[in-house]
Amino acid sequence: MEKSSIFYRAELFITRRRVYFIGGLILFMLIFPLFGFSVYIMRIATVIYIFSMLTLALNLVAGYTGQLSMGNAAFYAIGAYACTLCMVRLGMNFWFSMIAGAIFAGASGLIVGLPTLRLSGSYLTIVTLGFGEIVRMIIQNWDPVTNGTMGIRNIPKPVFFGLTLTLSNNGFYYLAIVLMLIIAFFCACIINSKIGRAFIAIREDEIAATMMGIKTIHYKVLAFFLSALISGIAGAFYAPMVGYIDPNTFTFDVSSQIICLAILGGLGTMRGMFFGSMVLIIFPEVSRFLMNYRFIMYGFILVLMMRFRPQGLLGWQSRVPYRFTGKMRRDLEKDNLLTE
Repeated sequence: MEKSSIFYRAELFITRRRVYFIGGLILFMLIFPLFGFSVYIMRIATVIYIFSMLTLALNLVAGYTGQLSMGNAAFYAIGAYACTLCMVRLGMNFWFSMIAGAIFAGASGLIVGLPTLRLSGSYLTIVTLGFGEIVRMIIQNWDPVTNGTMGIRNIPKPVFFGLTLTLSNNGFYYLAIVLMLIIAFFCACIINSKIGRAFIAIREDEIAATMMGIKTIHYKVLAFFLSALISGIAGAFYAPMVGYIDPNTFTFDVSSQIICLAILGGLGTMRGMFFGSMVLIIFPEVSRFLMNYRFIMYGFILVLMMRFRPQGLLGWQSRVPYRFTGKMRRDLEKDNLLTE
């Protein structure tokens, strides 16, 4: 394609606009605490970032690989409990404990994924649903380790260069932003790689992907592992932030909420995960004056969305044709392989 082509320029404009948009959004997130909002508002903002991490994790499995998992709350719980136990029982600092929580959650995803991802459709959904309940029951009944239904209190706060991170000093807020951006960047690298294209091929037609030589089971297990790993990081962050966890923190409702956020934002899109989390976390808070009627409104909005926009708020982006990266485009142009 010639550089004078209007389509080539349009593509450059779109790419540049995307950079401006993301840069502006990050800048807004960074200066948000400077507006002097209360701790309550900052907590809601931090929860949005936590659920953005969880929806990004689910998006790898459900959005790009086409496998619906109902057990992400279990990996969230494993990350939270593993991190907490490392800090409380073993005396490890938060940063190593968070890595341990992510590793435990990722290993759990691998153990569950290997035997179950040969299943598909509703069978896989039921298995992951059952796994979530198994994890919750283990946490609830393993009293010597998890303290059972009493939960674990007084979870230590992380310390960064001598500064104890809290919601009051916005330490958790900025740490949540850093973690979410790292996870989003990692997911973007995965999606724009050979692995990501294999995920999408499996989602579009698993049989055709197999016929083309893609090892579908391997890629499905990899997606499941990465999803569990990211959910574990979110859980490891959540536990010190609230300072108390118990089995009722990680029920089936959490898995359902993650799925609702992802579907509302638009499965198969990165930005949709953030916008879905933002809308459905903020709405119940701003509609508290409606008391219990707000949940009726909440369900009504979801019904309308499924009726009139089942692809989600930004779901159209999942069907945007693949765009070459800058280096890939230059290499193709150099070899005269880019014709349109």
